[in-house]
Amino acid sequence: MRVVLSHRIALVPTARQEVLLRQAVGVSRFAYNWALAEWQRQYQGGEKPSEAALRRQLDSIKRQQFPWMLLIPKSVPQQAIKNCGAAFRRYFQKQSRCPKFKKKGVRDSARLDNGPGTFKFDGKRVRLPVIGWVKLREELRFSGKALSTTVRRVEDRWFVCVPVEVEMPEPVRESQAAVGIDLGVSTAATLSSGEKLAGPKALGVHLERRQRFSRWHSRKQKGSSNRRKSALRVACLHARIANVRQDWLHQTTTRLVRQFGVLGIEDLNVRGMMASEKLARRIADIGFHEFRCQLEYKANLYGAELVTASRWFPSSKMCCECGVIAEELPLSLREWTCACGTFHERDINAARNLRRYALDRASCARINACGEEGSGAGPTDSVKPASLKQESAMSYLGMD
Repeated sequence: MRVVLSHRIALVPTARQEVLLRQAVGVSRFAYNWALAEWQRQYQGGEKPSEAALRRQLDSIKRQQFPWMLLIPKSVPQQAIKNCGAAFRRYFQKQSRCPKFKKKGVRDSARLDNGPGTFKFDGKRVRLPVIGWVKLREELRFSGKALSTTVRRVEDRWFVCVPVEVEMPEPVRESQAAVGIDLGVSTAATLSSGEKLAGPKALGVHLERRQRFSRWHSRKQKGSSNRRKSALRVACLHARIANVRQDWLHQTTTRLVRQFGVLGIEDLNVRGMMASEKLARRIADIGFHEFRCQLEYKANLYGAELVTASRWFPSSKMCCECGVIAEELPLSLREWTCACGTFHERDINAARNLRRYALDRASCARINACGEEGSGAGPTDSVKPASLKQESAMSYLGMD
């Protein structure tokens, strides 16, 4: 089985190398914005723009109009235009919103292809065109074909992201246990076994500090050095919050796919839920969408099966014992008693319904995970506890 794993490694550039890295991400941002403006101009003029035509157009004019681009590897602006074309394809396929112009200092990145002489890894260093050998915090963990290299700036730090195509054995499902997972606001995740997984509440913990930093930043004079320092301090705090959240998500999702062979989860309308002024911040602090994305790619890696229930599936209103659906169940009602006499805790009942839904539709549904299929009880299998070792900085990009 061929899979693509991406490893993000922190860079330790010298002062000269950091200047070149800033130039590279600046050229990438300029090429992307130029391609976006040119695409819009041609489209409004009745023409049919294309990614390949824009790349040829930039090649023909950059020596006269943008000679400073020659100081940066030619693949940087070319890859930026490819990214612009990919953004428009996702937009036309209704997978994302219309592309917007990039702003300096926001998700700065520059991508290099895997052409001959573009980049090379040697232990704890990487050779980048023009920039030279740059030190790494750690070695590349995967051995295989490196598909590209992307240099990113996250606040005051630099990273290199390398997707590597590796050969892996077919995953073997170690456990046939099934579990339903109900995501919520008060409790990040509730399992059908009754276990409740509390999130780190990274934003909530640092909220007062973030508000204080923001007030200090608003008082600085625009354009001053102190305002730039203040903006960096706010950005570094946001990066820390994101890292705490990602660490919890990786450890939790890895534990679940190792411990269970079948996982049931609900397809939540996260964008609609974020429209709520009262719940938006708490929902964003948990990361519902990222939780599902990590479960999807890790299930493929570890041989588990993820079954997603429709957002219209009445997981909370349905009694997990008799199957009766309650007519009304407001969000404020956390506990209720069914007509059959069964007392329910809202989140646990939803998780058990999701577990039954997953068992009914999983490819291994014939395998009974808890003695009697569809009993609604939590799993009783003897499962080897999963290691809580921190997940490596990798993301699953695709598999054949």
